[in-house]
Amino acid sequence: MALKHEPTAPYHSAQDALRVLETVARRSAGVTDVELARQTGLGRERLTSLLRMLRREGYIEQITDGAYVTGEALSRLGSAHERDLALRDKLQHTLDRLRDSLGAAVYISRYVDGEINVTGCAESATIPAVHEWVDFRSSGHASAIGKALLGQLDLNARRDHLSRHRPARLTSRTITNERVLLSKLDAQTPTVPVLDLQEYAVGTVCAAVPITAGSSVGCLALSLPVEHAHRLKQAADTLNRGAAPVLLSLAL
Repeated sequence: MALKHEPTAPYHSAQDALRVLETVARRSAGVTDVELARQTGLGRERLTSLLRMLRREGYIEQITDGAYVTGEALSRLGSAHERDLALRDKLQHTLDRLRDSLGAAVYISRYVDGEINVTGCAESATIPAVHEWVDFRSSGHASAIGKALLGQLDLNARRDHLSRHRPARLTSRTITNERVLLSKLDAQTPTVPVLDLQEYAVGTVCAAVPITAGSSVGCLALSLPVEHAHRLKQAADTLNRGAAPVLLSLAL
């Protein structure tokens, strides 16, 4: 499967965070921010932001002399089994925090073996997920998740997907014309969230942002009741900024 995507800002943030984390892990006695700046080549403002994120996620801790050491979240990554459990827990915790800060249900999805897979979701009694009235795998043409994933594929891969999952009209706003849909997918840029304005389900609006590294195609998405549509753009921008910790969890 050929890909079209370019690395996104969250991807670069996750890669920089990995460099910082690897440097801290090599220094069991701790390393100062001055040493980190010198060894990673990162600017002070950039490094400060990454250290704040890594502390919040529990990957590093700051000890009494101001130096940084590895944190509990990293120490939990022991055996392969423990590692998988710890990473799943960490990813769910990150999704839950995004849900609470956004006031929206949050989803993580991947495109695997030619199919759309929603691999995680953070919802609650007061912040429910969208009702999956049509299988997400067959409604990629209408959902923000599907369009964010398909937008990262090349033209042949998109056409192959649409040949297996023909665009059906789910609401009056759904795009079913393949030519129009392909044109819109081609015009997508990885820095701008993909929106679904009641194209998948009446009464729900959604946004998705790519979280892609290497050959993996993924996205982070949110959904809101249509009465909260005025919050969609701001929530999508916040989601985009919050994608780096998710990518970091996937990269470890």
